Amino acid sequence: MPRVFLGEVEYFVLLALLRLGGPQYGVPVLEEIAVRTGHRPSRAAIYIALQRLETKGLVNSWLAEPTAERGGRARRYFELQPAGLTALRDARQAQLKMWANVEHHLEPEG
Repeated sequence: MPRVFLGEVEYFVLLALLRLGGPQYGVPVLEEIAVRTGHRPSRAAIYIALQRLETKGLVNSWLAEPTAERGGRARRYFELQPAGLTALRDARQAQLKMWANVEHHLEPEG
């Protein structure tokens, strides 16, 4: 399978799904990203990333049964797939290689 490159939001969405474990819908994913990064992406950004990740075969989704509390609407749940885990591993390795021997440049000058 060819290597999949992830955008920043896609990367964070996959990590959030991994951290949360099991099927999730968009709001808990958004909350996990906000808590961990201090940045709150828009709901639209999360759902667009989830759609892209599904198109890439990194997550799958399905609609749950409609509920009265949601006015008869169903939630769409997303689940990390093995290819998504592989993409996360590859992205992490690429980042570690890029960071190798340059971290000292980030230390404050003193």
